[in-house]
Amino acid sequence: MKKDFLLLTVALPSLLIASPGFAAESEINQRNTDTEVILNIPSLSEIELPVTNAELLTQQSAPNEVNPETEQIPSDDADISIEVIAEPDNLPQSTPTYVIDKEEIQKQGATSLADILKRMPGFAINDVGHGADIHTGTYYRGASINQSVFLINGRPINNNVNTYHGGTDLNSIPVEAIERVELYSGTASALYGSSAFGGVVNIITKEGYGKPKLSASAEFGSLSLNNQQVTYGGSSNNVKYNFSFERFFTDNRYRVPVGAANRDEQGFLFNADTATSTYFGSIGVDLDKKNSLNLDVTALSSRRGLIYFGFPLQRDRLDHDGLNVGLSWKTRLGNGESSNLTTSIGYNQDYFSTYGPTGASFYRRGSLDTQQLTARVDHEWKITSNNKLRWGLDLKNTDLIGDVLSTDPNRIAENEKEDRSLFNTALFAVNTWNISDNFLIDLGLRQTFDSQFGNYLNPSVGLRYAVTPIVAVRGSWAGAQRNPGLDQLYVYDTVHGWRPNPDLSPETGSTWSAGVDVNFSQNLIGQFTYFGSSIGDRLGVIAGRWENIGLVDTNGLEAALQLRIASGWSTFLNYTYTDAQIKTGTERGLQLGLIPYSVLQTGVGYDNAGWQANLYVTYNSGARRSIFANSTDKPTDFAPSFVNLDLTGRIPLTTNLGLTVYLENLLGEQYERVNRIYSPGFTFRVGLSANF
Repeated sequence: MKKDFLLLTVALPSLLIASPGFAAESEINQRNTDTEVILNIPSLSEIELPVTNAELLTQQSAPNEVNPETEQIPSDDADISIEVIAEPDNLPQSTPTYVIDKEEIQKQGATSLADILKRMPGFAINDVGHGADIHTGTYYRGASINQSVFLINGRPINNNVNTYHGGTDLNSIPVEAIERVELYSGTASALYGSSAFGGVVNIITKEGYGKPKLSASAEFGSLSLNNQQVTYGGSSNNVKYNFSFERFFTDNRYRVPVGAANRDEQGFLFNADTATSTYFGSIGVDLDKKNSLNLDVTALSSRRGLIYFGFPLQRDRLDHDGLNVGLSWKTRLGNGESSNLTTSIGYNQDYFSTYGPTGASFYRRGSLDTQQLTARVDHEWKITSNNKLRWGLDLKNTDLIGDVLSTDPNRIAENEKEDRSLFNTALFAVNTWNISDNFLIDLGLRQTFDSQFGNYLNPSVGLRYAVTPIVAVRGSWAGAQRNPGLDQLYVYDTVHGWRPNPDLSPETGSTWSAGVDVNFSQNLIGQFTYFGSSIGDRLGVIAGRWENIGLVDTNGLEAALQLRIASGWSTFLNYTYTDAQIKTGTERGLQLGLIPYSVLQTGVGYDNAGWQANLYVTYNSGARRSIFANSTDKPTDFAPSFVNLDLTGRIPLTTNLGLTVYLENLLGEQYERVNRIYSPGFTFRVGLSANF
């Protein structure tokens, strides 16, 4: 741990020294606007300064078409300032909103939401190969993927299914359809769910504007990878539309060292192939100046092999089919922008099916079919010039059919079919008071009525104070409760052999953060956050059965810095230290499995006249293993630390055609990603992208 802090102390001054001549020409404005933090590597002209007190690292890239709603046409020489497309989201301002936009997603060459999130502060994603994220671990500030809330356009996509073969799939949305990804925390959790021990991830999809456009790309690369994407979008009169399709395949077959999990007789990673087809479509209609309707549909078809940490060799397959449909109506009440009402309904279905032979040639199968109907009424009301209220109602009905079958004589008694339902209602409110020009307070409440676990109230509070024109401090606290999933309560997991437990208690606790935002100069801005959480009755598996395993306390530090070097050049650095300590049971005092102490992301990029080059560096301190199958294994064993370098670039061939190159793991080191799953070493992708 000491060397991790040493690494941070060396890295941060290096950024400060990189440009000593920068003058502090801009100040942090003392005004209260929505907090956004876009973590990318833009060109100099894409960054808008000055920034506001707790809104550091804020910049917005210029779209190709002018948004007709803003009617702002920037000159070629002026700094670009364009409003966010769609209705502004009145989020609590005591904690920042991290945002990564479509331009940065393209630069990174992300092929899934997991690829996008892993470069954001606070995230540790144990990706053991394309498409494998739902079987390993995604953690934000020490909280698991099911202890965070995932949304698409403000609607939940989490189904609270918890087994590895049915968790939230971060490949379920085509990357080409994503406009930006937003990350909230603090009092914002009151708006979207009591289970947000980690944070709230909101995936905003693209809308069509301007003349119809067709864009397409095709990539080929190592591990038999091929990926094709196509998008068509635009607008006509009062109708806007966007349609996307993505097809992805890789056999993910490469040599791994002796002792690696899922290693076949020839020495290759086994059963790790993945094939997905994702579809997205949206249509928006402006009924009049005050009313608009929007319909979006996302569909997924995925077929892949399952990768496990343990031994012996696993042969299980996973089929996942998903459908998410949402209809929203936005209306402005009265005159002006002081009162906005959004009403939405949604349907979400996930069908997971795992199947395969056991070691003794017996057969096993387990399917989880989840269907959710949701409805939401969300009112944003500016009561006075110093007081804003956001309040509303959430309704959610969940139906789960679990069907498990095994021909193993030792498991036949567990064969069953469960049909369970759950109804959940919640009232939420977040009130923001601007006590003065420099000081604001957010107060949040979420009252939940649950058919399984009764009624409970989760409060939250946040504040922000601009100490000086260039320094702001902030803090937040939120209570949370995450209920066990219906599968944990009632459905036997025939693949893992985990038994359900109808007597499980909810996970309860709280999260908190304290931070400072500093505008060092016009070209260097930074954000530093201490975060923590305490989760009691945490859920886990003991002796093959779901149980409440006890208390886990998490404390950590985040640092996010961004430096503009010169015209066309920029760089960033994100560092996260996470100490997620088990406080009870036989593993008391140990770090929670699969969560590294330190993760550092840094990058430098150049962008000019269509030419792009971006170098990304990742340091991971290594995570404690969670499976100890060998006789020499100890529960204190950690995977070794590693450093990874990726290089991405784009070469313009014509006005509308570009050559893209992605070189991953330039050092070629076959490091242990997590729990005896190893990287393939150096890989590459080459493709063409076109716009018409």
